Amino acid sequence: MQLNFKEIFTAFMVLFAVIDIIGNIPIVIDLRKKAGHIQSEKASIIAGVILIVFLFLGKSILNLIGIDVNSFAVAGAFILFFIALEMILGITLYKEEEHNAMTATVFPLAFPLIAGPGSLTTLLSLRAEFSTENIIVAVILNVIIIFIVLKTSAKIERILGANGINIIRKVFGVVLLAIAVKLFTHNIKALFDIV
Repeated sequence: MQLNFKEIFTAFMVLFAVIDIIGNIPIVIDLRKKAGHIQSEKASIIAGVILIVFLFLGKSILNLIGIDVNSFAVAGAFILFFIALEMILGITLYKEEEHNAMTATVFPLAFPLIAGPGSLTTLLSLRAEFSTENIIVAVILNVIIIFIVLKTSAKIERILGANGINIIRKVFGVVLLAIAVKLFTHNIKALFDIV
């Protein structure tokens, strides 16, 4: 097993930007209010398992249902785009569902918020460039940070206050929108090259 710290760091930073757990703090706080409680350990572990399983089986699963990686990425870009619009404009596009602690922990927190189309697509593109063990280490490091952020989100909310959270939400909304546009343009180009 050959660990390369440059690869680990790069993969970690790319995943960290796409997962954007800091930018998702306002969403985590909203979920906590709606559900009453979020199981941070369970959400982090489930998200980590989804990411690692997808790293190994992602391409095969997509091939099995007849979807290529680029189409999956374009779909992911749309979801990220709408989440970003919600964050920037302060509107709700998704139907409000009744959340209890268990469902909120798994959906939408572990999936698709943490292990969403953006991060799953990113894993597939990282796999083309980096060795698998380095990506796994990067995923584990991200899961540890996700756990810390989820565990301390109430404290972070107190420190930043409502205005601070709103500013972060809008700033990260714009970042997420940029990631969505980049994901869309890169993959739509690849789709047209295939056609």
